[in-house]
Amino acid sequence: MASEARIDKWLWAARIFKTRSIAADACKNGRVTIGGANVKPSHMIKAGETVSVRKPPITYSFKVLQPIEQRVGAKLLPQIYENVTAPEQYELLEMTRISGFVNRARGTGRPTKKERRSLDAFIGPSLEGFDDWDADDED
Repeated sequence: MASEARIDKWLWAARIFKTRSIAADACKNGRVTIGGANVKPSHMIKAGETVSVRKPPITYSFKVLQPIEQRVGAKLLPQIYENVTAPEQYELLEMTRISGFVNRARGTGRPTKKERRSLDAFIGPSLEGFDDWDADDED
C-alpha cells in the first residue's frame, strides 16, 4: 500500500463522502482539518494522522490507519480508519434529531403541520358566514 494519499481521494475511498468532488469541496470550504488546520484537497496524509470532518451539526474524527486512494468495500473500513469521534458529538446529533427543526426560528418560513392546524382553527370559525357574501350584493 502507499505510504501517502491525497486527502480528497482518501475521504472518498474510505466512504466518508459519496464522491471525490464532494470531498474536494468540503476541503475547499474548510470542513476538513488535520491538527486544527484547514487542508486543501491535494494535501497528502500519512498513517497515524487524525482527520476531522465537519458535517453539521457534528464533527467526526478519524485516525488514518491506511492511506489509500482506491475505494474499498464497507467491510474493509476497520482496516482503513478508526473512528475516534468524541461521544459528546453523537449526543449532540441525537439531541438535534429529537428536537426536529433546529435551524428554523419559530414563526419564520413555511408553517409546520401543527402550526397550520392552529392557524386553521383560529381563522376557520370567524369566516363561516362569509361563504356567499357576494350573492346578497345583487341590487
